[in-house]
Parts: sequence; structure tokens; C-alpha cells
Amino acid sequence: MTQLTQTSLSSFDTQPLTCGELLVQWLEYYGVETVFGIPGVHTVELYRGLPNTNIRHVTPRHEQGAGFMADGYYRASGKIGVCFIITGPGMTNIMTAMAQALADSIPMLVISSVNKVKDTGSGEGHLHELHDQQGMVSNVALTSKTIWQPESLPKVIAEAFALFNGARPGPVHIQLPIDVITADARHVAKPPSLKDMANSLTSPQVMRPLPNPAQLDLIVELLKTAKNPVLLYGGGCVDVDHDAQRLAELIDAPTFLTINAKGLLPPAHPLSLGSNQSLDAGRAVITEADWVLGIGTELGETDYDVFFNGGFKINGTLMRIDCDAEQLQRPFRADIAVLSDAQTAISGLCSRLENQISNGQVFDHQALSRVNEAKQALLQETTPDFAGQNALLKLIRDEVEGVIFVGDSTQPVYSGNLGFEALATRKWFNSSTGFGTLGYGLPAAIGAMIGSNLPVVSLIGDGGIQFTIAELICAAELELPLIVLLWNNQGYGEIRRYMEEGGLPLIGVNIKTPNFEPLAAGFGAGYRRITDKQQLLAALKTDTIGKQPIIYEIDEADEFLKEMGETVTYFS
Repeated sequence: MTQLTQTSLSSFDTQPLTCGELLVQWLEYYGVETVFGIPGVHTVELYRGLPNTNIRHVTPRHEQGAGFMADGYYRASGKIGVCFIITGPGMTNIMTAMAQALADSIPMLVISSVNKVKDTGSGEGHLHELHDQQGMVSNVALTSKTIWQPESLPKVIAEAFALFNGARPGPVHIQLPIDVITADARHVAKPPSLKDMANSLTSPQVMRPLPNPAQLDLIVELLKTAKNPVLLYGGGCVDVDHDAQRLAELIDAPTFLTINAKGLLPPAHPLSLGSNQSLDAGRAVITEADWVLGIGTELGETDYDVFFNGGFKINGTLMRIDCDAEQLQRPFRADIAVLSDAQTAISGLCSRLENQISNGQVFDHQALSRVNEAKQALLQETTPDFAGQNALLKLIRDEVEGVIFVGDSTQPVYSGNLGFEALATRKWFNSSTGFGTLGYGLPAAIGAMIGSNLPVVSLIGDGGIQFTIAELICAAELELPLIVLLWNNQGYGEIRRYMEEGGLPLIGVNIKTPNFEPLAAGFGAGYRRITDKQQLLAALKTDTIGKQPIIYEIDEADEFLKEMGETVTYFS
């Protein structure tokens, strides 16, 4: 929605209007459709104005769940998720979710209460009091601001959405003292009506920077002498259109996609090497490259060094395009650093390359043969477990139209991060990247389903689901036909393997796991123990169109997975 540079004050209204009521009006103006929150005595006044808007409220069962839902909501839909959170324990609960969002550049607006103006930071033991709530939360947010008087509200909300739209995104925290929430706001600027907007001068919405044309020219000039170029796409390209594929083809370069960029190139695209930057065969392509272009990627460990062995290297000329100036120089310093919106820069490069080609320039880097050699080498690194898990994911993808996979930190997610090919962007994301928290997969899947109205499969382990299993009843309450694919390896299987390989005592990993069938029933969810391919196919035909969530429990040792793995085709 287009923002106004100036909003005229409305005439003094004789009807009561609190700051909390005005806040939800401004949220609706900025396009907010859904709020995730658990009402508390310090936030109930934020709810007074909700019935007068079209904003939907969803009640999770824990504030961490609220944050994960808002995260998944945005990743699946591109719409900003908002959370209403109480002072003190509500904020400490949601901080893990905010940290995950910050690490993965996911916008989220967290609005909380704080103690009364005179009591904030007093140390007098007031209900929910923290020594410095804003200082604490600012460590997991792009910014944290306090609205000390109602007059500041429109400006602070505008600043938050300016960050979402004009910079590298992440969570923003806004807190209001409980006596400011209830303060009279009749004199404060109101959001313009549709009629006001039609009759007013407007300015363009805040946007990310445009690229320096001279830098794009230099990138193309250097390409003319390159022999082994490579293209690296990151999650910052998630909304880039067909130009992303076009650029790879014009450069004639092997192309890698980070986990959050999956789907940017279609499966089996001849230039795509998927998300295999951490495998030896994928790394070799990058190491040998003399021209490397990274766009919208932080070149971080959880995409390029998932085995944590320090083996990822860039030896060629490194060019980077990113909307974050600091990120352009870390962890790998760019030779050419372009501060820009990804779409605009990619379109600009495509135009320049097309002009060069029309003038007789040839960009033939033998990319197809390099990609095919790498794919053959990657096949040699494939294990039966890896193949079976990817076959399972591919079967679901091909059977359920439009399905979105939302993952926790669990083995099928790790395998899929490398070997799974999404059909479009925003169809595969998980918490193994960035902050790497457990418990994300279930609540984030709920948020994704609310935001997209598409089928969603949550990939989560028997250990991870115990962090946030209470959110299953939220899905049941909302009548969401969410499929929870529960990977059961009797505890913390990945950590157990790590301890075994390191000769460590197996302490704390062989935990007792619940009997999930009666547990699911208690939460109002269905349950299936999946033991063969045909059973899974039959279940998918009915369970994705029902009105309740359902757990599909799969044991990691099931033989049918290995049988499926024998037929799967990598890069398909």
C-alpha cells in the first residue's frame, strides 16, 4: 500500500479512542491481516479495537509459538506477521523465535506492553517487570522502540514498515507502557481513508537501493574474460521473477541455490546444482571458478558449510549484490560490492548481457559439461538413507499440488536441504539455517498454512516436536488439515550419531518419547503410522482436504524408505 508523506490531523473526535485502538487502525492501513498473540492483563487493551478492523487474531499456546507462526506466515505468503506479546515472560518466551527470524532475514513486527511509564525500569518488583526489556530485546531485533506518548505512534509504526520494505528485513519490536496503551489518542493522526488517499499527493513507498550502473557494467566486463563463472543465489532473491533463470542462462554458469532460494530455478534445470555447496563435488565447482557472483546470500555457514569442516573456499573474483552494506563484506570480502535490491540488479545485468550478445559477444563457458560432471560426482556421495528420505519428499511434492514443506532440525530436513528440489520459491524452508532452533517446524507450518491457504507438511522429529507440541491443538482449533510428518528416531538421533562418532558417552540423547497416537487424539488431531508407499499415497488423497491436523509417524528404520530410495532421481 502506498504511504503518504504527510497525514493531516483529523478534527477532534468526541468519541473515545485509545492509543491501543489507534494502533490496530494503523496496522490495518499498512496491510496487516493477521495478529498472533496470547492476551494478558498487560495487553488486553490492544484487543479493544480489533473487532473494528479486518485483522484476524490467532491464539497460539506459547509466545514462542506466536513468533514461529509469524515467521512461517511471512515465508509462505510474503505478508508481514504481527505478534501481540505481554510484558516480561511473554517477551523472554518469544526471543528465540525473533533470533531465528533475525538470522534468516525474516520481517516480523512484535508489539508488546511494558510497565507503566513511572514504573518502567524502577526495580520495585511490579508484575512482569524486567530490568531493561527494550535493551534485552534489541539484541534479537533490527530495532526496539518505546512509544512513550500516543503522538509518537504513527511515526514509530511508519519507521518499522520502512525497515521491512527498504532494508535487509528482520524482526522489529515496539513496546508501549500499559498506561500509554489506554491513553486518549483522539488528537493523534489517523490513517487516511480511501477517499483521503485518492485526493492526496503521494510519494513512492520506501524501497531498497538501486544498483550503481557503473558496477553492473564492470561485472559484465569482467565476465568477458572469465573461463569458469559460477552464480550463487540466496534467500534475498526469493521474489525475483524469471530474470533469475535468464541471468544464469545468459552467463552460461553453474548455479547454486541456498536453502531459502530453493525453487528459483526449476528442478532438473541444466545449469542448476541445487543446494550442494557443502558437498565436495559442489565445492570443487566453486573453488575452481575464476568469476563468482553471489546475489542475496550472506555466504553463511548453514548454507555453505553444513558439515562444519571449514572447507568452503572462494578463489576467484568475488562480486556480491545485497541490500545490506555490512553483509557485502562478511564473511567473504567482495571485490565488487553492489548495494542493491536483487530484482533490479538482476534485471539490469540481463539487459546488459542481452545487448552484448546482440552485438556479437559470445558467452560460452561450457557450463553444461561442468554441471554434468559435478552431478555425476554428487551421485557418488549419495547414501541409501539420503536417497530414501529425498524420495519420500519428492513423492509428497508430486502428489500434493502446491504443497509447502516447513521443517525443523531433523534428518529428512538435512537430506532435503541438499537433495530436494522445490517447484517454486517459498515452498521449502526450515530452522536448520541461521539460528538453528528446535521446535520451529510445527508452529511455523501453522503460520504458513494461515498465510498461504495451501497444503502444508511439517517435517519434525520426535524430539523437536516436544518443544512445541501444544501448538497442535491450535491447528485443530483452526480446522487446518496440516500434515505433521513425524520422523521418529527415538530421541535426539542426530546428536546421538554425533556423540557416537566422537566417542562421547550417550548422555541425554536417548530420551523417552510419547505414544503419539493417543496424544494426537487428545489434541484433536488424527494419526497414521505410515509403513509403505501405497499407504502414504492413499492417505495424501484424503488428509489434505479434511478439517483436522494429522500426524504421519514414520520410523527412520522402515525398509520402505530404502526401497523408494532405489528409484529416486537426483535433481528432479
